[in-house]
Amino acid sequence: MATTKNARAKKNTINDDHIIESYMNDVLEDNQEPKNVFVFCKKHKIEESDFYSFFASIDSIKQAIWVKFFENAVASIEKEAAFETYSDKNKLLTLYFTLFEILTLNRSYILFSLKENKEGLKNLKNLKEFRNRFKQYIVDVIKSKPSEPFGKVAKVTEPVFSEGAWLQFLFLLKFWMDDTSKGFEKTDVFIEKSVNTVVDLLDTKPLESLFDLGKFLWKEKMQ
Repeated sequence: MATTKNARAKKNTINDDHIIESYMNDVLEDNQEPKNVFVFCKKHKIEESDFYSFFASIDSIKQAIWVKFFENAVASIEKEAAFETYSDKNKLLTLYFTLFEILTLNRSYILFSLKENKEGLKNLKNLKEFRNRFKQYIVDVIKSKPSEPFGKVAKVTEPVFSEGAWLQFLFLLKFWMDDTSKGFEKTDVFIEKSVNTVVDLLDTKPLESLFDLGKFLWKEKMQ
């Protein structure tokens, strides 16, 4: 049994990033998820009590990974001194381009978690917390101080606008997952065209109906 001092020193070497990295490596190397927390901890010589100080379950790691993707994207964006001076359209473009740069760095894991395992795209449930962060960021950064041509966003309710942006991201994600172009250049084009289309659609009245249709089509695709 380790002494209190040694136990404390060991615990300090374990953090959420270490656990996440170990989990992602396991998934890619073994082509399957760890059977349970006990097996995962035993393999990586982590005390279960240390694991549970960061995550409640294996599923919570999967949620945390997506949150990390988003947090890293926002941190990168906020380093750009000129970001606050961007038009709302360019802020949205910057968010998407930065997010997909980070997703591309982790493409193998994402394809496994959303496409190649038995659950397929039903694993979008693992994006729940990511979705919450994304939608709140859209409201805080885009909707809070709308400017032309996004000034028309002010006429759209926050739930509708943020949900519409989320649906847009999901379609971009699906396009990127299926993209076989060099450097995923087609995804870059699709991102720009998609944002331009949203700006154009802000001139139309039936946004709620459009987003309802989008929800329906996406749910149908998930089944």
